[in-house]
Amino acid sequence: MRYYRITSIEDRYFTELHALLKRIFPPEEVLAYELWREPLEDPSIHVYVAIDEDDRVIGSTEYRYYPHFRTAMTDFTIIGEAGKGIGRFLMRNREKDLARLALQSGTEPLGMFAEIYDPQSAEEHGFGGVTPMNPYVRREVLSHMGYKRLNIDYVHPSWDHEGEAVEGLNLSFLPADEELDRIPAELVVRFLQEYYSALPNKPDAWHAMVDALREMEQIELLPL
Repeated sequence: MRYYRITSIEDRYFTELHALLKRIFPPEEVLAYELWREPLEDPSIHVYVAIDEDDRVIGSTEYRYYPHFRTAMTDFTIIGEAGKGIGRFLMRNREKDLARLALQSGTEPLGMFAEIYDPQSAEEHGFGGVTPMNPYVRREVLSHMGYKRLNIDYVHPSWDHEGEAVEGLNLSFLPADEELDRIPAELVVRFLQEYYSALPNKPDAWHAMVDALREMEQIELLPL
């Protein structure tokens, strides 16, 4: 497999990636094709695909590193086919690249955020029928990696720009120090405000959640 970065919607592999996104994720989680132009050209957003020996896109991951927060964010990870080691391949290459980004910025990472599906809420969606993408499987794998869920009721704005509140996910964190059991609420607020700054239409439920977080000092990290 090759680990290949996409930086333009004109890239021939982007069409395959977008088709994979639409096959795996619910519609409200997928940014429209043309709206990818600006994010892909943003040097701080890293979109990589796994390309197999037949020159097909069979997996992908998107992530970014925020030096001022000393945290990363995994936007998504897609495994397109089972039994090929795609998840491990993407994870290891992402780790190496994030370590490089942290080194370049002269910062020591605190950890990495991710939105992780709650299996009890995500059963209605088949995730493309790909077994490794099953929310129960993914959650257990991410738990083994060290992710912990923030002890909050979480919603996020829909990526279709309709301004709907998307539920059924947990905001989670992979701490660099596995003994860490809480993180500053201020960090979470500032991160969410910056991460979702690209979406002008945010639901009332999202604003209410952020306001509630502002009243907290620390947020507990719980097992997935």
